Amino acid sequence: MTTAGDPVRVLAIDTATEAVVTGVVSVEGDHVTTLAERSITENRRHAEILTTLIREVLDEAGIAGSDLDAVVVGVGPGPFTGLRVGMATASAYADALGLPVHGVCSLDGIAVDAALDGETLVVTDARRREVYWARYRGAERIDGPGVLAPADLETGDATLVGPQRFLQTIDHTDSRELIAPTAAGLVTALSTRDVSRKAAHPLEPLYLRRPDAVELKDQRRKSLLPVTGGE
Repeated sequence: MTTAGDPVRVLAIDTATEAVVTGVVSVEGDHVTTLAERSITENRRHAEILTTLIREVLDEAGIAGSDLDAVVVGVGPGPFTGLRVGMATASAYADALGLPVHGVCSLDGIAVDAALDGETLVVTDARRREVYWARYRGAERIDGPGVLAPADLETGDATLVGPQRFLQTIDHTDSRELIAPTAAGLVTALSTRDVSRKAAHPLEPLYLRRPDAVELKDQRRKSLLPVTGGE
């Protein structure tokens, strides 16, 4: 653990997008430096690879888990299973080391990484032919997050930021491809001041809709209900 005046060392995790992101950053004042980072586009094996990636970034940064001061995790919006894996891992890791764990909107981290001055519309894959979205002025979120079909997005004059396959389906000329936040983006979005706090708010996932498994169960239950009325 650091002492007063030393850089704050943070483990950052995000599993809200199609990429698994893990990194170690150093925070000194308002300056955030990435010491090590891994980003793997693998949205079906979060649980299998996340622990390995954490070990790799700690080794590359040359620090032990006990040297960390905080954990930051993206809380979505994102698909239920992947998001749950990242948040549960971050919570367990922080609890084992007696560290504060801070949640941050994953789309906020992408907006920080985009580093655009005007309006930005960030989108990520919500599956079911929909996208998660949030609108920003600079790095400040001014609307969202929400979930919509790409055709229903009102882009206006904003620069569209997200996966290329969605950028191609939306009638908009000003765009930039980014599929996931970086570790530095997540920590910066939280704010360098907040990441230094010892007490953190409880993590609250941004699912925005019920998990698929629950919806399928509900659909099956409805199909078994007796039909009344009719002709």
